[in-house]
Amino acid sequence: MALGTGLIYDEQMMDYNLLWDYPECNIEKPERLSASYEKLKYYGLVERCIPLSFREAIEEEIVLVHSLDYIEAVKSTASMNVEELKTFSYMYNDVYFHPNSYHVAKVALGVTLQLVDAVMLGKVKNGMALVRPPGHHSQKSEACGFCIFNNVAVAAQYAKKTYGTKRILIVDWDVHHGQGIQYVFEEDPSVLYFSWHRYEYQQFWPNLKDSDYYAVGKGKGLGFNVNLPWNKIGMENADYLAAFFYILLPMAYEFNPELILVSAGFDAAIGDPEGEMCATPECFAHLTQLLMPLANGKLCVVLEGGYNLRSLSESVCMTVRALLGDPVPPLVGEMVPCISAMESIQNVRAVQQPYWNFLKNQDNMFIKDPNAKKLNPGIGEDDFQSSTVTTAKEKEVTTVSNVNKDFDEFMNSHMKKVLVLAPRVRTALGGCGEKLSKLDQCLQVEEKKITVEEVGILIRFGGSDCAYLKDEYLLSLGKIFPLIDKIMNREVRNGIAVSSILSSAAFAARYGTTVGASRVLLLLLGEDAISADIKEDEKILVVQMSGKQDEKKQSKYYIPICWKEDNEWDGDLLFLLFEVILPLAYGFKPELVILAVGSNIRIQEVSLAHLTHLLQVLAEGRILVISQASDLVETLVSSLLGDPVSATSSFILQQESAQVLMKLRQELKQHWKLL
Repeated sequence: MALGTGLIYDEQMMDYNLLWDYPECNIEKPERLSASYEKLKYYGLVERCIPLSFREAIEEEIVLVHSLDYIEAVKSTASMNVEELKTFSYMYNDVYFHPNSYHVAKVALGVTLQLVDAVMLGKVKNGMALVRPPGHHSQKSEACGFCIFNNVAVAAQYAKKTYGTKRILIVDWDVHHGQGIQYVFEEDPSVLYFSWHRYEYQQFWPNLKDSDYYAVGKGKGLGFNVNLPWNKIGMENADYLAAFFYILLPMAYEFNPELILVSAGFDAAIGDPEGEMCATPECFAHLTQLLMPLANGKLCVVLEGGYNLRSLSESVCMTVRALLGDPVPPLVGEMVPCISAMESIQNVRAVQQPYWNFLKNQDNMFIKDPNAKKLNPGIGEDDFQSSTVTTAKEKEVTTVSNVNKDFDEFMNSHMKKVLVLAPRVRTALGGCGEKLSKLDQCLQVEEKKITVEEVGILIRFGGSDCAYLKDEYLLSLGKIFPLIDKIMNREVRNGIAVSSILSSAAFAARYGTTVGASRVLLLLLGEDAISADIKEDEKILVVQMSGKQDEKKQSKYYIPICWKEDNEWDGDLLFLLFEVILPLAYGFKPELVILAVGSNIRIQEVSLAHLTHLLQVLAEGRILVISQASDLVETLVSSLLGDPVSATSSFILQQESAQVLMKLRQELKQHWKLL
């Protein structure tokens, strides 16, 4: 099994720069790489990664995307003088050439392919390539937007040719649309391309109609091109998360990729002069960790844009931390996506509805778009629902966007708050037996004796009401409470206990609030009853998924979900996670997550592994798993340790479940704004 994170970088990629006055291109400079690498060294991340050697790409690899004539033209720049380079550069859109450009572009592409090789051959489980020049704008016979060869597009073609990879997901979180990647794969159903980008109703570079949400691919590739246009500036963490929850993650799970390539442009981060967006650096750690359970962990992150050196370098470091498996810090700011972002997300869901099963059972109407008729005359008025439109000029003033006035001061203060230290031990065990294959990677925690009186104080009832707390119950809590102590004291990151009594999770949640967690998320998979007292506690958000309707009416902090008993719940569970649980949790901001897994649920082990993996994005990874079934422990421990997760075999949202989900979201969105 691959054991680490690869990092690949070489100083040769700084050996070119702009040789004349060209305002459109002066932000693309060598320091973009050196600042990122130096920051990685400063945080001690370079020595934690596995160094990968570099090489130049060869012509047979470049022609997987680019024409021979174009390659020869770029090759000729090595002998040009400055005036000739200017003339050649102005043939293209916002790009400059240098006598070293051809060589350096081959190195950048070769570095990208080396990372793909290392991941596909199992030398590393994931990795990052720090490359320059970027690539996602370049096309078959055209340099564009600082890009010469399309690193990620060639990497995808290379993986298909070399390793027979049948499904590749490309996630482009650069603030510009990667039209070069889109054009390569718009008819190819083996590559799912997702891009969010600043668009402003076609007023932002590259100013293409092809960048709007109507561009969904062509021919066999219909539905495999996904454009999410941002029509205003100032997008924040909540907007980016909403895009992942409501579009990318469910789509990616249905697509089931074998490899993920990220066109990682950090001009979408706060302080960048190009993007003018407000995502803080740790947001990219969250995005990275949310992608990591897919494709058996095969994730290659390749640098694209990013022009504020401080924002760029901190975001690169946060991404690498996530790849290494470090806990991700909580996100700053209110978790409320703006109206403009949600309109774009809804429009994408609507136009993609014919192509994706997870959308077919849901109501997806177009939001009113002033340009929709012009862009697609075939759409009629009945295809829209009324909504307040936020135009590109209506920039919302938010607490995060205001920091641009004192950017350096903000970053100095902010990074001190979000640099989370990982506990020495990742996973602790309570009463899980002695036969686990990964026992040596975990900490065995001693049980302690719990009295009826101690539990009675927690649940706020006393005397005879505690009579049902028999020895078996107290023994169960004796395994669980010490684990919570270790987690909240940061001696371990997470833990797992086996308990035959699922409702002990409610006592665990209350105990968590007494030992340092101001808010606890309790996700209960099973039908065991929990006390009304817990359901009314604002410090504990309870989501209970079962096959029987709870008599207690739903409230803001108690959310019962009843699925049909004779269905498999795998797809239902993951959709619930993306469209309800994670949005709720990011708004609630728990400091401890408790997952209680009953023995009578209709969920496969692999789906539980994905759930456990994804929940670790919350609460700095502080999660306690309580399982009724001892035979699930091996799988759950592996997920808690951060091991690669196998692909899910079933990702189908049942029609009845879709109706339950939509009704639930309507009822909850008055309380939880990320919904």
